Amino acid sequence: MLSDSKAFSGFSVGDLAAAKKFYEETLGLDVADEMTGILRLNLAGGASVIAYEKENHAPASFTILSFPVENIDAAVDELAKKGVQFERYEGFDQDEKGIARPKSAEEGPPIAWFKDPAGNILAVLET
Repeated sequence: MLSDSKAFSGFSVGDLAAAKKFYEETLGLDVADEMTGILRLNLAGGASVIAYEKENHAPASFTILSFPVENIDAAVDELAKKGVQFERYEGFDQDEKGIARPKSAEEGPPIAWFKDPAGNILAVLET
């Protein structure tokens, strides 16, 4: 029944203006105002996700959006220059930049986590 539906995902933020500024200026995404209280984040490859303002917003406790990159060091350095601070999580061996570098490909790719202004968790990971 829904196999032909072009589904999309969304997440909440507490301050839509702060979210728009962060996703547009800091991350460099194409952000469109869909309607009052909703932003559409246009992602590479034609995908999109919406961010909507919620009065009692509570940040997600998991990664809501991951950005695959070819060079994680370059991505982390560029984001850090724009003021992004990287998170540290217990159980991950993270370097001075905050990048977790698994010892083998079976353990997953190098990854670094950061938060948007609403406290939602995002990540960059090397492909």
